[in-house]
Amino acid sequence: MMPRIIAVLALNEVRLRLRRLGSLVVLLAVIVIFWTMVPDPNTGTLTLISIKHARVLYTSSALAMASAKLFAVLFGLLGFYLLRGRMSEDLRSGVGSVIASTQAGNGLFLFSRWLGGVGYLGCLAAALVVNMLVFHSLRGDGPLQPLVYLQTYCIFLLPVIFFVASCAVLFDSVAPLMGKAGDVIYFLLWTLQFPLLDHFLAGSDGQFSSWMLGDVSAAGMSLAMLSLKLGLPVSAISKGVTSYTPHLQAVALPSVLWTATMVLTRCATAGLALLPLLPAIALFHRFSSDRVKAGSTRNWRSPLQLINRWLRPLVRIMQPWPKLAASLSGIWGQAFADVALVLLSSPAMIAALMAALAFSLIVHIDSLPAVLVAAVAAWGMLVSDISTRDFQADTEALTAAVPGGIVQRYLRQLLAAGMLGLLFMGVIALRWVFHDPLRAAALAVGVLSLSAVATLLGRCSRSPRCFVVLFLFWLYVANNVPVVPVIDVVGFNGVANAGSILVQLCVGVTAILAGFAYNQRQSH
Repeated sequence: MMPRIIAVLALNEVRLRLRRLGSLVVLLAVIVIFWTMVPDPNTGTLTLISIKHARVLYTSSALAMASAKLFAVLFGLLGFYLLRGRMSEDLRSGVGSVIASTQAGNGLFLFSRWLGGVGYLGCLAAALVVNMLVFHSLRGDGPLQPLVYLQTYCIFLLPVIFFVASCAVLFDSVAPLMGKAGDVIYFLLWTLQFPLLDHFLAGSDGQFSSWMLGDVSAAGMSLAMLSLKLGLPVSAISKGVTSYTPHLQAVALPSVLWTATMVLTRCATAGLALLPLLPAIALFHRFSSDRVKAGSTRNWRSPLQLINRWLRPLVRIMQPWPKLAASLSGIWGQAFADVALVLLSSPAMIAALMAALAFSLIVHIDSLPAVLVAAVAAWGMLVSDISTRDFQADTEALTAAVPGGIVQRYLRQLLAAGMLGLLFMGVIALRWVFHDPLRAAALAVGVLSLSAVATLLGRCSRSPRCFVVLFLFWLYVANNVPVVPVIDVVGFNGVANAGSILVQLCVGVTAILAGFAYNQRQSH
């Protein structure tokens, strides 16, 4: 009886997640970005893997390893945010009270949620495998070997999927971690894992180490490099988009790169990935009103709440904004009011804005890209929920009743996102106008494009996480692949050109028109 209950709950979880528009949007965006960032070696001097400046042929084993590594790293970040929020939605809709009153134990319920999350991410991974089979058919070298792709993706992705689903269940089961504080904590943990793993593996000298068992969410990169070194008698291996020398003979990877020890190691890592479920079962709030709804009024404060509390005096800087908004009529006044509301509710972002402005003014022109990366990261997280705030607060009907209705609400939210972008990055764009006009144009168009996408996805999915997932994915790829112009959306890599700027302009205009049409339809 229990296996049947678990199967029903898990399948329902998978169906609910797959029916979301955000799932399709994220999947298509990941596929498009992958096709954009992976170079065709027949049309240039860039490739996905090179060995001693010689390119590695796009065989099944090479493409499977390179793509699985990339997708596994991103699943470790994006998968968490895709799975997050189901507990909060249960609380908002009232379903949580029904779940709490059932006889299902915490272990049964949370394991079902975990299994549903694993199934959902597994469906996305299966779609990516199909995408790679198509990619190999068009750009690959040698025969297409589906079993090689399946084996490699299982070795790379399964431990990551298990761990991400476990962390999502844990963070949703502990009241203090359910909000943005949990999102920030997980992101910090995810970014810290790479230098920590490198530190512990520094003395392994290319040999197997027990620390590789702990490579849970770093995509098994340590084992991947070890398998390459064992399969090829070289040490100079470059992975990711890298240049190669065309006249050197291309290298082919062996079809089988995984030893039995490596496979068993990843199986053991997958078992360790289940450990976060144990504290989740013990700490699950079970939708209790004294542990969840009243949690914000308790003495405990999240780190972000504490920072906002300490920085509360900075709110005085924004006091003129509501008066300015009241003095303006129409949509511009509403947009200024939205900007004021966003900043007044987050003193930490006021501090971030002041820091961005200060560094944009004082640093050398060559250091502006680093400032821009930090500024666009803070701005992206800030504007992710502008168009979802009304839904989260159950005030959509109220805000739709004001003059202009739903369509004008969408337009003012779009304007507010763009205005915040100018506040964070306008000084950088102004300095670049006199030194590198093309880069300044890329920044201006990039702010327009990202603002339009953030507002559109927020309105369609009614959740900020859909944009956050894509935004973090793009930010990670853009920082690790700095040579592809179309990925350099805001120009911090310095490779954006007229063609890529035109592409971003088309993306922005398309998103604006799509958002206008969607909201126009919702108003009838």
